[in-house]
Order: sequence, then structure tokens, then C-alpha cells
Amino acid sequence: MDAPEPRLLPWSGVDGKPCYLITDDGLDGPVSRLADTTETVQLGMGADVLAHARALIPDALPGELRHLAECLTVALADALRVAESRGRRLRRLV
Repeated sequence: MDAPEPRLLPWSGVDGKPCYLITDDGLDGPVSRLADTTETVQLGMGADVLAHARALIPDALPGELRHLAECLTVALADALRVAESRGRRLRRLV
């Protein structure tokens, strides 16, 4: 039996490097559950930032746009990390 592929976690380590989880207990350990919850929160926050951006952009001042761009950048990075992690896990199932 092949060793399980490490799970990409939804947070970064030192210097922004990716963090991985290697486990034998599948998807039900405490770190896996924390990662699942963190992913859900990150995606929800991304949806909130996007809704705020849509409302703000038409009348935003330059400083507001800069802050909004920074928030959107963080949200996009989180969403891409979640997508990568979930994509890896899906490929293992097929």
C-alpha cells in the first residue's frame, strides 16, 4: 500500500512556506478537522471581501482601493491554496 500523500494545509509556515500534514488516520484527525474548518472560514471571508469590493469599487477613494486590493489578494491566495489542497485530495480518490 502506498503512503498517503501529504495534505497541503490552509496556512503558511515560516517565511510563507507551505505546511503539510502527513497522517495515517485519513481525514478525521484533529489537525485535519482544524484544516477543514480553516478552509471553510477562509472561503467565507473571501466571499465577504468580494461582496464588499463589488459594493465599494464604484465610489472608492484611492486609499480604499489599495486596502481593498490587499484584502482581495489575501483572499485569492487563500482560495487558491484551498483549491490546490482539495484538488490533490480529489486526484487521490480517482
